[in-house]
Amino acid sequence: MNENEMAFGKFIEERRKALGLTLRGFAAELDIAPAYMSDIEKGRRYPPDKKLDDIAQILKLNETEKNSMLDLAAMAKTKTVSSDLPEYIMEKDLARVALRRARDGKLSDEGWQEVINLIDKKIGE
Repeated sequence: MNENEMAFGKFIEERRKALGLTLRGFAAELDIAPAYMSDIEKGRRYPPDKKLDDIAQILKLNETEKNSMLDLAAMAKTKTVSSDLPEYIMEKDLARVALRRARDGKLSDEGWQEVINLIDKKIGE
């Protein structure tokens, strides 16, 4: 069990409890065994990629919260990208080029913020 698995499980558990959902009821809505859901929340098992959208919907996550959950799920596994990104990355040649250049050039957080600001400006045009 790693720290990131625990972070994902804790996030899910806290949101579930905040909505007043029981573990058993939540597992039933996801069509998984309560023991499996318990193991996820305790960081003993990886998050189920095929159930992440369902989890977000049941937990009434907004877009930012869903993205955080997807990132936590990806970080729980080694060398994994959030489940909402691989298809986009693989269909956009320039996205892969940009990511590799950023990696090779060791782009700082400030550099990434500039990229985000530029994207936001382009989207707003």
